[in-house]
Amino acid sequence: MTGDEYVESLRDDRQVFLHGTRIEDVTRHPAFRNPVRMTARLYDSLHDPERRDVLTAPTDSGGDGYTHRFFRAPRTVDDLVADQRAIAEWARIGYGWLGRGPDYKASFLGTLGANADYYGPYADNARAWYRRAQEKVLYFSHAIVHPPVDRDRPPEEVGDVYVHVERETDAGLVVSGAKVVATASALTHHVFVAHYGLPIRKREYALVAAVPTNSPGVRLICRPSYSATASVMGSPFDYPLSSRLDENDSVLVFDRVLIPWENVFVYGDLGRATLFTARSGFPERFMFHGCTRLAVKLEFIAGLLAKALEITGTADFRGVRARLGEVLAWRNLFWGLSDAAARNPVPWKGGALLPNPQYGMAYRWFMQLGYPRVREIVLQDVASGLIYVNSGVEDFDDPRIRGDLDRYLRGSGGVEATERVKVMKLLWDAVGSEFAGRHELYERNYAGSHENTRIELLSAQLADGTVDGYRAFVDQCLDEYDLGGWRAPDLESFEDLRRAGRDLLGP
Repeated sequence: MTGDEYVESLRDDRQVFLHGTRIEDVTRHPAFRNPVRMTARLYDSLHDPERRDVLTAPTDSGGDGYTHRFFRAPRTVDDLVADQRAIAEWARIGYGWLGRGPDYKASFLGTLGANADYYGPYADNARAWYRRAQEKVLYFSHAIVHPPVDRDRPPEEVGDVYVHVERETDAGLVVSGAKVVATASALTHHVFVAHYGLPIRKREYALVAAVPTNSPGVRLICRPSYSATASVMGSPFDYPLSSRLDENDSVLVFDRVLIPWENVFVYGDLGRATLFTARSGFPERFMFHGCTRLAVKLEFIAGLLAKALEITGTADFRGVRARLGEVLAWRNLFWGLSDAAARNPVPWKGGALLPNPQYGMAYRWFMQLGYPRVREIVLQDVASGLIYVNSGVEDFDDPRIRGDLDRYLRGSGGVEATERVKVMKLLWDAVGSEFAGRHELYERNYAGSHENTRIELLSAQLADGTVDGYRAFVDQCLDEYDLGGWRAPDLESFEDLRRAGRDLLGP
């Protein structure tokens, strides 16, 4: 698709609700129009001759077209490094703030060819969706987590809320329930539904499937729109991120939705549904995508912070310089983890490779520390500069106060008031606005809860014997000595010196 074709593809019968109203056309509504257009930039870039070599590669699905690189299964280290560059190129189009663009769900879609056999009787569905997704570069959202309702109970005891199959028909499965959180779903072609959480004990809850966003019975109940609020309360000058990069998060409701059999990947198989996260290849790839995208985002924040510090006249203060250096260190850490995941892959199914999950799991934890810390540094060092601004762009048109603004709101080193305010409002939108607060919540939690990210890392390294290897490493050291001294033949315990020392100390 081109950008215009992507926009047109969203004009269907999808049911999107906001402030008590069903949105008739998401491509025109203030809550979604500009985010749709920012996404259209991604599709247009696939046709840009200057970007094509970085972003695209020939399809491997039997056709003669080309696709975004991350939609294919990588088979060499060079493939993974090229995937990383393609992810970063798209991330830069959104300045790092589009966390769930079309390539994010390629983390799953790009596994379906190599891993088709995992889906057993639905393996042909997996292969078909692998071809379809890469040939069209389809935009999927996903919702795999149960709503925060009765989470202390098994899934099958919360049938009034959790997604489950009501009945089977010749045409497919009829499904009801809700999922959280369907980020950017109003802008997508399909919603991917799976299970993550406690083991499943009833077959009607064992479901992994692709659902068209405009399916009858699918409802998206949106949280407040930062883009719409920005349009009412300010201008692009006042809310340059909120007004165009809001990936609205939705409650995903299924009300007796028919899912055709050809869209099903797992049904009724308790083992496959429960082990989906561990066996699908999706986590290894979404961690790789997220780490690369976050590194780009931190580059943007670092550059913006550097400009703000120059404008406030504090850029040469020793402590301020040290903390800007810390922001750059966080950026370097995530780029290093992304590089390590790409350049040290693990062999997988059918000759495909997965990004090394050890580095991905480290990213999942450190992002929860690093992103809030970077935000804290900005709030700490720019401080009142973030709110020492006028209310809106209209103030600059008011001759009664324009002189005051030009004099008192100017920046250091001759920076004009309009430029200083422009930078500070961009920085506030990045770290202080409601949009910014949502992004901190996103970076903290989208890869898992703060406890689970560490427990899963431990569990993985226990399961593959890595921790046993670490224990053996320690045992190797312990085996080299005992109560009698060194057991290693090449080391000397110097018993005579030890006896002489005891003699000097006396009885």
